[in-house]
Amino acid sequence: MTLDARLQSRGALRFTPAGVPALDFELAHESVQVEAGSERRVACELAAVALGPVARKIADVAPGAQMRCTGFLARRYRTGITVALHVNEFDLKSETNEGN
Repeated sequence: MTLDARLQSRGALRFTPAGVPALDFELAHESVQVEAGSERRVACELAAVALGPVARKIADVAPGAQMRCTGFLARRYRTGITVALHVNEFDLKSETNEGN
């Protein structure tokens, strides 16, 4: 799954019991989508998590940055029903190519 979003907020870099870097953060997405033949403006916030080298890199990104995140959806907590985007890759997007 790929999502274009703004880094809304991020927690502090932490480490799992196995010593793997981990970072929890929030993404804000806004776009125009086509539904039933009509354009619809959508906006949402999504919890996200990154592990390993990706977590270290996102920890250096300033909130407000535009990003293209690639990963997968999974439960945020093992026993919960909410989901989080587990980010495996990301690219920072410049303001000039934001619409591409």
